[in-house]
Amino acid sequence: MANAEIGVIGGSGFYSFLEDVTEIQVDTPYGSPSDSLFLGEIAGRRVAFLPRHGRGHHLPPHRINYRANLWALRSVGVRQVLGPCAVGGLRPEYGPGTLLVPDQLVDRTKARTQTYYDGYPLPDGSIPNVVHVALADPYCPEGRKAALSAARGRDWEPVDGGTLVVIEGPRFSTRAESQWHAAMGWSVVGMTGHPEAVLARELGLCYTSMALVTDLDAGAETGEGVSHEEVLRVFAANVDRLRTVLFDAVAALPAGEGRDCLCTRALDGLDTGIRLP
Repeated sequence: MANAEIGVIGGSGFYSFLEDVTEIQVDTPYGSPSDSLFLGEIAGRRVAFLPRHGRGHHLPPHRINYRANLWALRSVGVRQVLGPCAVGGLRPEYGPGTLLVPDQLVDRTKARTQTYYDGYPLPDGSIPNVVHVALADPYCPEGRKAALSAARGRDWEPVDGGTLVVIEGPRFSTRAESQWHAAMGWSVVGMTGHPEAVLARELGLCYTSMALVTDLDAGAETGEGVSHEEVLRVFAANVDRLRTVLFDAVAALPAGEGRDCLCTRALDGLDTGIRLP
């Protein structure tokens, strides 16, 4: 199996222009990931790209096989993951084009499998134990430093910290829901940041979210509310800039033995009962 040290979960626009990209298919005990993995090199670092929604964006947020995605990345050697995503701003100052690197997460999804440790036997005969992984701080502190530094190095002043609330989707929030999210003090709202962060922690992976605001959410603006077309338009206008920052962040992530963060110790003392790839 080809090896990579860093994983990027995002759209095909993040890897499509790279030279010498190797496409590989990975099977997992949890079914198929969203797409093939695309392996390439950035600044001397081996990176595995995975289109979160599949090529052509055919998978809605609630149908993404998050467990297969994270397992597939780990199986090719990935130990650090960057997860760029499009979000709505919950505060007027977080308008379109804002880049926020969250430090907290709120789960408001309803029907997503969010653990590997559910007691169901795997095809290899191993049986996951029921374990409880700490998630007080869901994002990698070293990854956050790299992402923030990369953005500042490109004259894009990011928001350092904040709470990403993840909703089930695929619909957008009602105005009342959006106003409630804002009243709770949360920063941005998206549909894909959970359970990615949780599953990454359960596999001992470092996970960092980079949230690009594409719109003001319904409760933070006075128009008719966000539209899918608006989200796509703003994301397309910023994708080149985001890709550059993302690649700079890849280069800035700690290498190999340089990893020394809470993520690497997440499974210490826990008997998971399964053989991790």
